[in-house]
Amino acid sequence: MTTEATLAELRALNAKFIHNFVTNDVASHDAILHRDFTYVSSAGAWQDRASYLSRWSTGFDPAVLVYWDYRDERIALAGDTALVSSVNKWTMARDGKEVSGMSFYTDTYVREAGSWKCLRAQITGVAPDNHPSDSTIVRKYVRGKLVA
Repeated sequence: MTTEATLAELRALNAKFIHNFVTNDVASHDAILHRDFTYVSSAGAWQDRASYLSRWSTGFDPAVLVYWDYRDERIALAGDTALVSSVNKWTMARDGKEVSGMSFYTDTYVREAGSWKCLRAQITGVAPDNHPSDSTIVRKYVRGKLVA
């Protein structure tokens, strides 16, 4: 497989990862996770695969997360390991007020038996001075619906 084909495959997996979150699709998400998957939250808390997937089923509420995008996607390859990074912009609506922010994530994928699986996902906040521009948006969702 060429490098371009591998990058296209990883971009598609990243899109699926985000779509699984927005649609609370546990089964589809489970299929792309490595058996030894772990998650590290923005607060530095480690979460095992089972706990992570349990939370995944209700993690996105389109009435609260009214806007979600991912942007500034970057992929680094090193043999059968890939780092897939991007920034999410989100807007939350609570008590009639909207608050926006951005989070940076890096997902570590490993290729085993010809298939890429996410071994670790880690997320952290992004200071306003480091927010990537709207010109780098890859995909966006409004109230849980993909916007073309």
